[in-house]
Amino acid sequence: MLFTVISILAMVGLDQLTKYWATLALAPDKVAPFLPGIMEFRYILNDGAAFRMFSGRSWGQWLLVGVTTAALLVVLYILLFRRNKLQPLAYAGLLLIEAGGIGNLIDRIANGYVVDFFATTFINFAVFNVADCFVTIGVALLVIYYLRSEIEQKKQKEAVVETTARGLEPEKSATEEQGEHHVQ
Repeated sequence: MLFTVISILAMVGLDQLTKYWATLALAPDKVAPFLPGIMEFRYILNDGAAFRMFSGRSWGQWLLVGVTTAALLVVLYILLFRRNKLQPLAYAGLLLIEAGGIGNLIDRIANGYVVDFFATTFINFAVFNVADCFVTIGVALLVIYYLRSEIEQKKQKEAVVETTARGLEPEKSATEEQGEHHVQ
């Protein structure tokens, strides 16, 4: 539990520190090179959600804050009280999503906007921040976890079908064996 809390605080701290730097170094309208031809630093105040959804709508801000808070509370509960049931990849994904969500939620509640400052130059894409990176990487890890789980389940089903086709009794999992004891 302590590792989870310290990890979240460290990532939120990194996010807030980079936003503070961007505000000092780039506000109000400075642009600075970062990775020439790929990315630059550009200061943007985003009062909307991803891709500036709900931008300029006060009701959208409060809807976003409410939905985000509810989702973050659920994820925090899972991280703190269900961690032992999570695979490492799922845990890491949820940890990154939690930290990124909290980082942007702090900005929304304190300022009514989020500071974004990473701007791609090789494609036209939304300007983003460190918290957005955490959330995106976290979601990618969850997708990888889900796909790996699906592939593993498919392999297990194929093994059962193959075993049954050869006329052998399929191996039962511990869960199935426990279920049989309750039925008898």
